[in-house]
Amino acid sequence: MAIRISIVEDNDDLRGTLARMLNRAEGFQCVSQYGSAEAALEGLPKDKPEVVLMDINLPGMNGVECVRRLKQSVPQVSAVMLTAYEDTENIFNALAAGANGYLLKRAPRAELLEAIREVQRGGSPMTTHIARKVVQSFQKTSPAPPPGEALSAREQEVLDFLSQGFLYKEISERMGISYETVHTYIRRIYEKLQVRTRTEAVAKFLRR
Repeated sequence: MAIRISIVEDNDDLRGTLARMLNRAEGFQCVSQYGSAEAALEGLPKDKPEVVLMDINLPGMNGVECVRRLKQSVPQVSAVMLTAYEDTENIFNALAAGANGYLLKRAPRAELLEAIREVQRGGSPMTTHIARKVVQSFQKTSPAPPPGEALSAREQEVLDFLSQGFLYKEISERMGISYETVHTYIRRIYEKLQVRTRTEAVAKFLRR
């Protein structure tokens, strides 16, 4: 069975070229073409494509919003953003809207066809360049501190004793502090690690 594909692209020449290329390739069928998001949202539910190639820079409603609405009405359809834009904001906006993949318009024919097959298999195709941008963006984002990193030296010492099974009274004796002070440290530890029990605190501590 051929993969049913629809194209949403405002450039008539490019849209026609893509449609002809798909129809000539074995295992693919272009079932519809649209020059605007508004027309696509009206027609796609009736066309029942399995994959939609979606441009971002469309007249009127853009492709990101079109994907968001399309996913609400036809959630089973897969959308691959096919665009000239490489900036991180567009990438994440498209993926957040429900896009399953993101390719550049200049991608070679073989790469585009393989991307359609991949998304049909449940994958998320991206060009190497775009995938690198996504990874770099994640790397620039400050990750949450690992469990125990935000704790003071004394708090980590208390948590270490907890992980070894010591009771509060035993911890106070070993550290030379009062029972109440141990309670205070443990309350702060729970707050910083965002846990409610000794078991959860120790589990986070041991996963560092």
